[in-house]
Amino acid sequence: MKNQAVISAKVSAPSQDTAARPSAYWCFMLKLLREKRLGAIGAIVVVVFLFFGLFAQFLAPYGMNEVDMSARLQAPSWAHPFGTDNLGRDLLSRCIYGAQISVIIGLAVAAIATAVSALIGIISGYFGGKIDLLIQRFVDAWMSFPGLVVLIVVASVFGSGITQIIITLGLLVGIGGSRIVRSAVVSVREHMYIHAAKSIGASAPRILWRHVLPNVIPPLIVLFTSSVGTAILAESGLSFLGLGVPPPYPTWGGMLSGNGRTYMLQGPWLALAPGACLTLVVYAINVFGDALRDMLDPRMRGSR
Repeated sequence: MKNQAVISAKVSAPSQDTAARPSAYWCFMLKLLREKRLGAIGAIVVVVFLFFGLFAQFLAPYGMNEVDMSARLQAPSWAHPFGTDNLGRDLLSRCIYGAQISVIIGLAVAAIATAVSALIGIISGYFGGKIDLLIQRFVDAWMSFPGLVVLIVVASVFGSGITQIIITLGLLVGIGGSRIVRSAVVSVREHMYIHAAKSIGASAPRILWRHVLPNVIPPLIVLFTSSVGTAILAESGLSFLGLGVPPPYPTWGGMLSGNGRTYMLQGPWLALAPGACLTLVVYAINVFGDALRDMLDPRMRGSR
């Protein structure tokens, strides 16, 4: 009985230590804050914009198209921290609602682009030969078209809208980004564990899912984060040209193009407010993605 009590005590001690130990998520966040402070700041900025975008209708002090002609072209003040436009609409509220559009488009485009890049890059890089040749020539032909021209053509044929922008940008960024995934797969497929899996009779789908895909996660993470910034900038460019999300939804690019360009000399805040939001969120996403890549890539951890 005494021996059983000692054994049970030894067995229960690790479980208690495990319960008291902080979760892997919090350990990762603490490590990010300690080793990659710029990336941690970028993550905080991204979370703040994501929070404001998701709850824009509750956090915005005014409606996105609430007009007050008595307050037109007012400079930043306590009542209107970002000032007002030529119709008296609050710029802070419009920037918050613009964050909502940017969050939806950025995350959706990044998800589609990452899935397309992973599918094309893994198949092309792993099988090689004629399959790789055909896929890469298709990628070359796709990348030869200017991205902005493709977006303008799609917007002109199918109309401007969130769905058209998301699908077109997802394919445009995803097919071009497959080159990054392919180069990572080409180096992974020559490792010994891939040859060992083949020698024991593992099927190609199992090798791709269990061995190849986990080892290309770091470039996929960087591709996802960079795709978010690319999508936000592309949507802003289309809105600046009048081919993006149609009114009455406010977007940062549309705010820069319409009232911001017309009344910029009378009210510089019309261009500074959406431009600052656009610059800040894209820069924060990029530095956060670089920090994630450095922390999740086992080769970079080994070099450090």
